Amino acid sequence: MSLTEEIISRLETLAPSKIDIQDESAMHAGHAGNIGGGHFKLEITSSHFYKKSPIMRHRIIYQLLADLIPSKIHALSIHALAPDEQ
Repeated sequence: MSLTEEIISRLETLAPSKIDIQDESAMHAGHAGNIGGGHFKLEITSSHFYKKSPIMRHRIIYQLLADLIPSKIHALSIHALAPDEQ
């Protein structure tokens, strides 16, 4: 299973109506401070985000991916929405 597939699999817990993850690691090759983990851009829509602040949404996602950071995921850009925010 690729790292992208692993991330998607873990985020399925949130029953997303939309999930898009882009591996942008190649754009950051040689980035200072990067010890080998990938750079990812995540767009996700889930009813689990209703009435939650952006910080809470990010915390939920980080909890699901905690053991992958920073060894496998060096950077993660998150755009998390509730379905009524699309």
